[in-house]
Amino acid sequence: MQPNIKHFYHKPTWTYSYVVSDPETKRCAIIDSALDFNYDTGKTSTEAADKIVRYVEEEGLTVDWLLETHAHADHLSAGYYLREKLGGKIAIGEHIRDVQEVFKGVFNLERSFPVDGSQFDHLFTDGELFSIGNIKVSVLHTPGHTPACVSYLLDELVFVGDTIFMPDAGSARCDFPGGDAKTLFKSAKKILALPEQTKLYMCHDYAPEEAVVGPRWVTTVAEERAYNKHVHDGISEEKFVEMRTARDEVLAMPKLILPSIQINIRAGALPAAEDNGVSYLKLPLNQF
Repeated sequence: MQPNIKHFYHKPTWTYSYVVSDPETKRCAIIDSALDFNYDTGKTSTEAADKIVRYVEEEGLTVDWLLETHAHADHLSAGYYLREKLGGKIAIGEHIRDVQEVFKGVFNLERSFPVDGSQFDHLFTDGELFSIGNIKVSVLHTPGHTPACVSYLLDELVFVGDTIFMPDAGSARCDFPGGDAKTLFKSAKKILALPEQTKLYMCHDYAPEEAVVGPRWVTTVAEERAYNKHVHDGISEEKFVEMRTARDEVLAMPKLILPSIQINIRAGALPAAEDNGVSYLKLPLNQF
């Protein structure tokens, strides 16, 4: 049984979210959802997430899983909000603990902030199997961009997170804490060792201005092996690491990295309100 896949494009952050459903049982998973955030005002909104809510309700779906491929640095997760609206378990790779430990220090978070991943309902191990209705899913640990990155394999299709991008975008940066270019190269090659017809569903597409088609959300192993500008067939690990390291040195930080990380290591929840009823995020000064 092939899953039904509905994509949602969050243009402000170039993010693709997905609802993956089993047409037989009407059970579904939501992958890499986005919460709207206005940096100028500090206000969140649920416009993008509510499109997903409407789709799930109109299709009569039951949410089993709210899946994250990693703790994103470029958009806030709507997982916590969607769990309140639709139910389901928020899940991520078990190495989120490593990410939490690092960023608890970076942001000097409250001492009570746990770094055991308990903010999430489930932590996946490499190779773990689970189901969306009758559809079997395998978890692939694909680190390098972050230590906690995972991809979700459903027979001949994979939701790759930031492990790999469309051919004209190449690969994700590796200069965040715990990132590593050699590790990312191995993870990309792990994905590209799958059968050539395997479909790869992107978490982002940064379509160039001159692109004729515009943003795309799916490619194949064969297309990536032939045309990906960073990890095509024939590129050596040494060459990739050299390129990736040089490129990362000149990249600006993602605009939303500071709010995103603080929210996403909490499974999409806002920090607890303080005694005035307001939640606050921290802004480290002169640290980066």
